[in-house]
Amino acid sequence: MAQYFSEVSRTFNEYLLIPGYSSAECIPDNVSLRTPLVKFKKGEECPLTMNIPLTSAIMQSVSGEKLAVALAKEGGVSFIYGSQSIESEAAMVSAAKSFKAGFVVSDSNLTPEDTLADIIRLKTMTDHSTVAITDDGTATGKLLGLVTSRDYRISRMDPSTKIKEFMTSFDRLICGEENTTLKQANDIIWENKLNCLPIVDKTGHLKYMVFRKDYDSHKENVNELLDKHKRYVVGAGINTRDYEQRVPALIEAGADVLCIDSSEGYSEWQKRTIAFIREQYGDTVKVGAGNVVDKDGFLFLADAGADFVKVGIGGGSICITRETKGIGRGQATALIEVCKARNEYYKKTGVYIPVCSDGGIVYDHHITLALAMGADFLMLGRYFARFDESPTNRVNIGGTYYKEYWGEGSNRARNWQRYDLGGDKKLSFEEGVDSYVPYAGSLKDNVNLSLMKVKSTMCNCGALSIPELQEKAKLTLVSATSIVEGGAHDVIQKDTGVSQFK
Repeated sequence: MAQYFSEVSRTFNEYLLIPGYSSAECIPDNVSLRTPLVKFKKGEECPLTMNIPLTSAIMQSVSGEKLAVALAKEGGVSFIYGSQSIESEAAMVSAAKSFKAGFVVSDSNLTPEDTLADIIRLKTMTDHSTVAITDDGTATGKLLGLVTSRDYRISRMDPSTKIKEFMTSFDRLICGEENTTLKQANDIIWENKLNCLPIVDKTGHLKYMVFRKDYDSHKENVNELLDKHKRYVVGAGINTRDYEQRVPALIEAGADVLCIDSSEGYSEWQKRTIAFIREQYGDTVKVGAGNVVDKDGFLFLADAGADFVKVGIGGGSICITRETKGIGRGQATALIEVCKARNEYYKKTGVYIPVCSDGGIVYDHHITLALAMGADFLMLGRYFARFDESPTNRVNIGGTYYKEYWGEGSNRARNWQRYDLGGDKKLSFEEGVDSYVPYAGSLKDNVNLSLMKVKSTMCNCGALSIPELQEKAKLTLVSATSIVEGGAHDVIQKDTGVSQFK
């Protein structure tokens, strides 16, 4: 007879935190969100600690090198997606690791033969007004000129006008040499009243752009996460098929931590993958595993040697695994059981294995709930897909901007390795959808706002750190009626004119 769980499978939205005593010291500025990323022994320091409890999902529509740098600046870690060639993923890792603060690889590039219409289209996609004009239209081509909003007027020019007719040509530009330091670049920008400074090599090929607007932001990244060589910490996803070739390439590229990307982690395939890494690298290479939803799954991966364990099956906004296969568990219930198992394992063995909550986050306060329930950090997909730094296009639908967002189990991604059960190398059926999410702007602004809410709630609970929150948190289940009561109700809101009577 099948085993039945007596408790209902619950989500974050079914819980609320009960306030605790807040001392005079409980203010957001005093809250620390530092948290371990990988396992460590009792009495020892964790070898890799994050300054904020956020990581980005291993997804094509979320984690590229640009987002990896942006998130590391804020103190978190991005796991660059593995559903691409080994060479391509390694190149992304290398690009993020070699990123020089303040030196931006141009993401808006065209050729002189392109037109004003192309400029307008590109600006709509990227929201960047500076376009590098190179001989081949790439970010590393020979620089022939720049186009900024001062170089054209849409109302007075034919959209078919070629860029070479109105661009600021190379001989009129002030550029920096390849070995220019950030201080020198900023000095050139201020002395010459420039908005940006192209950095070119000896042959005139574009290397980077340094922008005036970025000057202040470089001084604001107090939480940036760096390795011992002062490079940004970067993660990368792997699968259970080509790990013998992919892992060495990613380590050579500089990846600080790996994570097996799989919809279900309680499998022989993950055990074999971890075993290979331990045989080849010992404990020097850090690798997370998952996903699981119960104690048995956690203990299996813990004994296999995982450095952290991801929790969650079917809770992602674009995941339809529960619909198509009928497996999974409410994220809150799964997380509570796994974190309890993690604590028991730590008490028994003296080894602390961090738990990552993956999926089920709809509102910012769900982040705090996940931490209170025992998660050490979270992995987010939809949340990060909305930002400028995600790899997808920004599109205008009905006058509103959105970003493209698709699941790894969708027909678009065709990431069969993530759903691999040892059969044919193909995606037998879809477990994710192709969608859009509302465009939200920059990662920095949104992450800071979300984490300010987290810190404020922690203060309401009388906690100044994540471990203290987990110790002091008091959680209560809520009814459907109380969920309605918790939002705006029985009023007509001024800004929308929409009735909130329920």
